[in-house]
Amino acid sequence: MHSVWRDQRGSSRETIVPCLLTPSVARAARATLRRCLLTGACLLALGGCADFRPPVYQRPETPAKPDWSRQGSITVSPADTIVPNWWQAFGDTYLDGLVDKAIAGNYDIKVLAARIKVAGAQIAEVRAGALPVFDVGAGVSFDKSTGQSLSRTYNLGTQVNWDIDIWGKVEKGVQAQKAEFNATEADWRAGYLTLVSAVSTTYFQILQLDEQAEQQAQTLARNKDILATYRAMFQNGLIPQVRVMQQQAEINRLTKDLLELRRGRDISENALGTLVGVPAGVFKVPSGRLQERVQLPPVPAGLPSQLLSRRPDIVAAEYRVLESYDLVGQARLAQLPSLSLTGRGGTSSFALTDLLKSFTFGFMPSINLPMLDPGVRARVKTSEAQTKVAESEYGRTVITAFEEVENALVNVEAHKKQRVELQQQVAQLRVVSAQIEAQLKEGVVSQLDVFETERSLLSAQLDLLANHQQILADTVTLYKALGGGWPSVDVANAAKEVPRQVSQQDAK
Repeated sequence: MHSVWRDQRGSSRETIVPCLLTPSVARAARATLRRCLLTGACLLALGGCADFRPPVYQRPETPAKPDWSRQGSITVSPADTIVPNWWQAFGDTYLDGLVDKAIAGNYDIKVLAARIKVAGAQIAEVRAGALPVFDVGAGVSFDKSTGQSLSRTYNLGTQVNWDIDIWGKVEKGVQAQKAEFNATEADWRAGYLTLVSAVSTTYFQILQLDEQAEQQAQTLARNKDILATYRAMFQNGLIPQVRVMQQQAEINRLTKDLLELRRGRDISENALGTLVGVPAGVFKVPSGRLQERVQLPPVPAGLPSQLLSRRPDIVAAEYRVLESYDLVGQARLAQLPSLSLTGRGGTSSFALTDLLKSFTFGFMPSINLPMLDPGVRARVKTSEAQTKVAESEYGRTVITAFEEVENALVNVEAHKKQRVELQQQVAQLRVVSAQIEAQLKEGVVSQLDVFETERSLLSAQLDLLANHQQILADTVTLYKALGGGWPSVDVANAAKEVPRQVSQQDAK
């Protein structure tokens, strides 16, 4: 073909120009150009309203708390507040062994550890979105028409699809999944703390029930002696029969209470067996005395600022806020144009021996404009709204943590003050009991006065035992509330962090 054009002086020149465009193809090209220009204008208009920048993470604001209100309950410095194996401060080697068994055998911990592995594997799954996808296939088709012989066609083909991550959308998804991995790891730590706390308090309760049952059995035996004395006094006409009946009723009550203590011990022992991963009824705890086997440790302390970076549930909540930020960034980047490359290749033949003699190839790049998709834009709004939810949950977790620590400190302080009063009460009743015994020998008082004094002393001793167990439980609760055993964690962008599994050695 040739074309005619005019120069600036208006003279026409005929030039032979090689051209591959037919008139219909030229019209189609011009129409395509107009559509591209129109699309570009739309992109500019929408780009002025859309925000493609990923948000910069900042820790959500929470009410400030400079210090704890119950400073008098704190007996150790903040530097020594939380140590690995903090339960060893109770000085009971059997408890140490129980914790080791629970960490190794508890199924709740195993579930949390398995979730860590799932979250770690999902990082590679998300990262695979930026890699090419290869698809290879082979097949044979059979055709048969009436009057014709059977024909076979052999096919072999492959296809490669690659969505190029130009803007870092996939990488943002990887960062979000890494944050979820770290949050899942913090969930494991929180479960670890809960398990150790439950094992400790249940064990303390078993020892308390043992000691209570022992004292109850002694009281029952003493009251049987009292009953025998009352019967002798009744036969001699010294007391009415109603006093004998009252004492028999007291023995019935004490027997019932002793049976209840033993029932409670069996139930607690079954619960402890479940915590350590042993079937209920199989696991047995040797009997012991709580006040002899378990000592009262110093009360841990911690600054509120340390609590935010050490307590596992707070760390998990903050990592999920970071994850929501990354998901917002991924949703925003998903609005930008994306480039996809598709390559195809294959061969087909009627004979299997000729299958590899000829090949066909194809290559098709394409540009997608997802920002024109209403669903993509709506996804941005949804992810931004979910960020507000994660931030509110983080704030709720922080406020709850402050309450739990304050309550634990209040309980420790109150029960320690009560312990002082109970110790004085027991000491005074022991002196009274000794004096009553001496007066009984001199005939100044009756046997009934001795019995009443013994009852009062026993009741005070049981209250002191319960107080001892309560302080132990309060101390365990405080260790848990302060995030016992874990160092501070600085929640930041996890793009370059390498996931690792939490092991029992890490926990200790």
